[in-house]
Amino acid sequence: MGVDFGSTTGKAVILDETGRTVGAAVSSEGAVSDEGVRLAMAQALDQATAAQDDVACAVGTGYGRRMLDVADRTITEITCHARGAVEMVPEAKLVIDIGGQDSKVIAIDSQGLVDKFVMNDRCAAGTGKFLETLARALNVNLQDMGSLALHAEHTVQITAMCATFAETEVIGLLAEGADKTDVLGGVHAAVAKRTVGLVARVGKREPIVMTGGVARNVAVVEHLQQQLDCTLILPERPQLAGALGAALFALDDLRQRDATRREADDAVERDLEQAAAELQNCAPACAARTAAVLSRR
Repeated sequence: MGVDFGSTTGKAVILDETGRTVGAAVSSEGAVSDEGVRLAMAQALDQATAAQDDVACAVGTGYGRRMLDVADRTITEITCHARGAVEMVPEAKLVIDIGGQDSKVIAIDSQGLVDKFVMNDRCAAGTGKFLETLARALNVNLQDMGSLALHAEHTVQITAMCATFAETEVIGLLAEGADKTDVLGGVHAAVAKRTVGLVARVGKREPIVMTGGVARNVAVVEHLQQQLDCTLILPERPQLAGALGAALFALDDLRQRDATRREADDAVERDLEQAAAELQNCAPACAARTAAVLSRR
């Protein structure tokens, strides 16, 4: 079993001994919700017609991975998202993952392993939380804002990427008479621009796979494709990449093989843990600079 304890959703994937997915679920029950994770696991187990005691090995990942008492071990989401994305799209060379609270861009090497990576955490800029905040400011349904944004005729520029400042900017634009659809277009263009900046830090490589909940937002995908001048590959269930990667690592542990991959991934894990420790001691204003540690591997 792989469990992705995300900042806004819980995801679980169950594999049989051959590596075939027999259960998979996504559940949202609020921010960093243990209830959401438990529900995702229960739904995945139900699909697999199994009980928790039938799970031979479990690996946890994601924002709240250290809160998972069912996990035999935990692995950072960078490593798991890369593994899951490559499983979904074997030819992937770059992974863009935009989740609820952070954004990640991961370059994949010729062996399907993490080459280098960069992430934006500590700030909601360009994430699902950013979109959620502005959907509320614009009084539109979060699930509808992407399709509405595609109808923008004149994209309004959004200069603030802090969710709070951007909300104030959006309210001001509406007060000045800006068309709501055009403002929505500007919001999505800003998210794409922020993400393209992360891509530039690791270097553009194709094919590019997009994972995470924001991959379901058609306007973000469209603006990214325009700004990157390429077509993104979207897995059928992009939110499950991290949980799938975790499940594959659990299967490796169960089989006790693929030592080369394990050694390479453990090296990435050490870098990530060091970077995370530095971020925890870093003021928000310099978090972006500290996050550059992640791209130097």
